[in-house]
Amino acid sequence: MKVLAYEFSTLDLWLIAAIVVLLLVSTLLAAAETALTRMTVSAAQSDVDRGYFGAEKVLALVSRPEEFLNVVLLVVLVCQLVQATFVGLVTEHAFGAWGVAAGMFINIIVVFVVAEAIPKTWAIQHTNRAARLSAPIIWPMVQFLPLRLLARGLIGLTNIILPGKGLKAGPFVSEEEILALADQAVSADILEEEERELIEQVIEFGDTICREVMVPRPDMLAMADSLSVAEVLDAALAAGRSRVPVYGEGIDDITGIAYVKDLVRASRTGRDGVAVSRFSRRSYFVPETKRISELLSEMKVRKAHMAIVIDEYGGTAGLVTLEDLIEELVGEIVDEFDHEDAMVERLPGGDLRVQARMSIDEVSSLLGVDLPEGDWDTIGGLMFHLLGHVPFEGESATEGEFRLRAEQVKGRRIGMVRIERLPQ
Repeated sequence: MKVLAYEFSTLDLWLIAAIVVLLLVSTLLAAAETALTRMTVSAAQSDVDRGYFGAEKVLALVSRPEEFLNVVLLVVLVCQLVQATFVGLVTEHAFGAWGVAAGMFINIIVVFVVAEAIPKTWAIQHTNRAARLSAPIIWPMVQFLPLRLLARGLIGLTNIILPGKGLKAGPFVSEEEILALADQAVSADILEEEERELIEQVIEFGDTICREVMVPRPDMLAMADSLSVAEVLDAALAAGRSRVPVYGEGIDDITGIAYVKDLVRASRTGRDGVAVSRFSRRSYFVPETKRISELLSEMKVRKAHMAIVIDEYGGTAGLVTLEDLIEELVGEIVDEFDHEDAMVERLPGGDLRVQARMSIDEVSSLLGVDLPEGDWDTIGGLMFHLLGHVPFEGESATEGEFRLRAEQVKGRRIGMVRIERLPQ
């Protein structure tokens, strides 16, 4: 009965008030932490464009998460530790040692439910709204210099104990997660399937190198620079080309690019018999390992539509055009001069017939499996690796659950490959 008769002192009342305030601050910061860490830069920018109150501060915070997260975590930790200490003092004054144990147990439940579960769940359910409501409060806290310096100092101490670079600004979303989100958007009828494919192609575009998209050396139309304007012009028109590489001693000695419009102009002025080297323009050379995303930017700056791809020994590996790069984004572009066989042909029974120059990644996507990767980029290159020699027409090799058959062989080059699924 003495417990019930206890009267709280003025100090106890002040401590109880501080406990309530600290609990409220912890609740607010828990919601802010969850909302701001789940908020994406694109979503914050969208809120700014719509003119929502507090959206600018949200964008500033989520753009540099390392600036606010350490400060918020530090303040949350301080609030909860001080609040727990005050609970211990009040319960010890009022009820003794057993009261402290009971008070700590109850405090854990209250903190978990009130200051953790409820605010974080609400922030997950209303991320944008929670971020906008909490940003005006978090912003001045982050801008408070002593608090920022203290958080940075503690992170520095952490890096001394556990060497590392600390919290970095990204990336927080992987390419696989972006594609998964796109799949969900297609399922929810937010995106069209074509839009999802374009997103995937844009992602792959940044990882593709010239060797994977170039016209290989055997397929190049190149002419000797000693030939006349009329001869090169006739060959270019017959092949439907607007630009033709010209060479000196051999195809590894590309000396320039002949533009059909220049040759037509020369022909109309009566210079059909002049050597084409007089009218060729400077050629642009790139290594076969160059990323096509970088090449596209350079070709736009240089106003170049064709680049000669060279291998590690300086020899000509092939050529790449601006059209080849754009096709990696939007798919195959066919004009009136294109008479190529289809890259993929589906055969009765589920077999596939593909061109040997089709990339391993594309074939893997068609089959739904991961074909082995190595020094080869194409399905024909994989066949050479599996067989160890130039195949004769009809020869096959087995890879996993598939049989690869060389259906067309021209000299030392595979033209078409038939892919058959082996019976289980």
